[in-house]
This record gives sequence, C-alpha cells and structure tokens, in this order.
Amino acid sequence: MIMPRTLSDEEVRAFRHRIRQVAERQFAELGYAQVSLRTITDELGCSRMTPYRYFKDKDEIFADVRTAAYDRFATAQERAASDQEHPLDRLDALRQAYLAFAIEQPHAYRLMFGLSQPDPNLHPALRDAEARAWAPIQQSVQAAVDASLLDGDPSLIAHAFWISVHGLVSLHLAGKLVYGASIEDLSEPLRLQMRRGARPQDGAGSKDQPRKDR
Repeated sequence: MIMPRTLSDEEVRAFRHRIRQVAERQFAELGYAQVSLRTITDELGCSRMTPYRYFKDKDEIFADVRTAAYDRFATAQERAASDQEHPLDRLDALRQAYLAFAIEQPHAYRLMFGLSQPDPNLHPALRDAEARAWAPIQQSVQAAVDASLLDGDPSLIAHAFWISVHGLVSLHLAGKLVYGASIEDLSEPLRLQMRRGARPQDGAGSKDQPRKDR
C-alpha cells in the first residue's frame, strides 16, 4: 500500500486556502445543502478523499471558511477604526469599510450573515472571529457615549448602527434597491442619521440640538 507523502506546513496552508476559496463560492452561490465534498473536489480536480487530509467533514470546512471571512472583515474594520481619533469619525469610517467589504467580497458577506449558522461554540476559532468583528463597532460607540457625543445604551446604539448598515447591504446584495438608488447614495443618509443623533460638544447648544457635521 502506497502511503501519502508527508506535506510541508506551506503545502498544507496552500491547499487549505484552495479548498477555502472553492468552498466559499459554492456555499454562497448554492447554499449549504447543495455543497458536498464531491462538488468541492470536482472543482479542485482532486480525489474524493483528499479534503479529509485537511478537514474532518463539510461542517468543518463551512466553519473554516466563515472564520476566514470574519477575520478578513474584522481586519478591515480594525484598520478603518485605527485611522480616526474622533469617535464619530471612527463610526463613519467603520460604515464605509463595512459597505466596501460587502461590495468587494459578497460571497464572504453572505457566508457571514446570509446562511444558517452552525453553533459557534462548537468552533472556538469561529466564535473568536465573530467577537473580533463586532468589537470595533461596539468600542467606537462606547467611546462616543463616554465622550457624551451619543446618548443612550451603548449596546443598543451599536446594534442599531449594525442593523442599519446590514439592512442596506442586504438590499444591495439581493438587488432590491429601486428607483436607481445606489448603495453609495443611500449610505449618506445613514451617516447623517448617526450625526443627528450626536450630542453637541462642550455644551454648545441644547441637548436636543444635533452636533454640526464637521
């Protein structure tokens, strides 16, 4: 019996990446139920048993591609937040980075939010990646509340921010934006809505007056 040769770490990483690329597209386009190790290996041009050298089963592949998507999304969010000092400018940058990621990587976005999700507690790396992706929004809203720029429960405000941007992205990806509106055009009202909810700095004006856009 011929035993498979031992693969180097670089070869393992490279082939796992190939599997992840094919699986991400197939899951996003076909849905979880229509993807199998056979559909993945047929596209890769390898034997049916090859993926078992890298993953336990389809569920593990699905968790892995979702983890990778969340990690890329988190990196984009972290970079956007790190470029801005003012909390409201940080939220503007996060909104722009969020939209850009969804437009540039629609398959990854659908995997993150559009398909039935496995229990992240069964996949610690996925759970950690989800938490990492959420952190920049939560931390930026908290900073705005701490600076008296936003008023309310930070968790509720952060979720409202997320819901509004996710809703716009979902309509865009579903092709449901009508009357010639683009995702870029409609992102501006989201920015203004957040700014209108901001409180004035340094006691300038009453609490009910919006902070002027900078």
